[in-house]
This record gives sequence, structure tokens and C-alpha cells, in this order.
Amino acid sequence: MTADAVPAPSEPTAAEPSRTVPPQAAPAGDVAELPLRPALEAVLMVVDEPATETHLAKVLGRPRRAVAAALRELADEYTAQGRGFELRHVAGGWRFYARPDYAPAVEGFVLDGQHARLTQAALETLAVVAYRQPVSRSRVSAVRGVNCDGVMRTLLQRGLVAEAGTEPETGAILYGTTHYFLERMGLGSLDELPELAPFLPEADQVEGESREGVPSFSVDADADDSGDSPTDH
Repeated sequence: MTADAVPAPSEPTAAEPSRTVPPQAAPAGDVAELPLRPALEAVLMVVDEPATETHLAKVLGRPRRAVAAALRELADEYTAQGRGFELRHVAGGWRFYARPDYAPAVEGFVLDGQHARLTQAALETLAVVAYRQPVSRSRVSAVRGVNCDGVMRTLLQRGLVAEAGTEPETGAILYGTTHYFLERMGLGSLDELPELAPFLPEADQVEGESREGVPSFSVDADADDSGDSPTDH
């Protein structure tokens, strides 16, 4: 074979330098493919208010019925295992709570010996709002027999009551309880409020007190407890 017959080496071609290509970030997997119960636990760990079954089903891409069944299974499982927390259905949704048996441990850690409880006056005012809502401040004051403006401001600040429209006749602002109230009281709805009848005095007792002109509560003691002053109406 002659030199002319020897094939010429091919022209070098421009080529990418040899290097290791980092793998592409894997796309996030479909949330609907995640195991349902652990996914529910993860979401409920970060909620700041009870999450509804409908909302959870939408977020996780699952049927609401499957989500509802899984939530109840988890709640039963935590109870059977005696966990320090429980999954509770409150105010139309689900949320983790410390189990009541371990409340002293939680109080010791969170409150560190300081109790931020509602006064007796605030509890009485909250009860009037809960059972008479929507109700105006003047109506609450009339029921309690003392001016409740200060206590109502406290309840508003704590998110237990909120404005609920105005009274057509007078234009006075009306107030009602909030979802936070249901959550703190462990109620699913206002229909679960206990009946008042067992706590009311007998009719003859009320009539007797009315004849004697003696109220069934101590105005001075109430005023000392809350800073309320007797109402002028």
C-alpha cells in the first residue's frame, strides 16, 4: 500500500471537555403519592388553628373520606398508646393538643409558674356573650349589673370575642364568640354549649330576692376583681 493510500487522520472536532455533569435536581414528587397518615401528621404539626378535613384533602390530593378515616385512626392510635398528645376534632377541624393528664407538665414549662387566667368577671362576661350573641356591650352590662367595657376590651384583645355587626334599632356594635373561643373551650360548635337550666336559680328564689331588693351577686366584689364599675343603665 502506498503512502497515498494511507487514510489521513480525521480532523479534530470541537468537543465538550470531559467533565462530570452534576445530576439534575429531582422534581418534587406528587404529594398524593406520599403515605397519607405521615403526611397528615406532618401538616398538623405546623397548623396554627384546627384544619378542616376538606382543606387537608385538598392540600394532600386525597378524597375527603379517606382523610377523615385516617384522622380518626390516628386519634384512636394515640389514645391507645397513651401518648402525651392527642389529635382532637375541635371547631370544625383537627389539631394536636397536649393530653389533659399531662397539663401540669405543660403548664410548668410554658407558664413557668405564671398563670394568665381570665378573672371571674371576664368569665362571666364571656358566658353572657356566648349564650346571648350577637349582643351589645350595654346588654352585657345590663345582664351582669356592672359596666363591662374594660372586660370586653380584654376579651377582644385575647381573640375570644369579635364584632358581629350592628344592632338595627340603635346602631350599637354587636359581639359574638370566635373560632378561637370554640378551640379554647374544646367545643365543635356553639350547639355544644351546656344547657343553662341546671345553673339557674329557682323561680321562687328569684322572686324572693327581687322583693327584698337584694341582688344575687356582689357588685363590690365584682368591681374589685375586674375594675368594673356599676352600670348607670
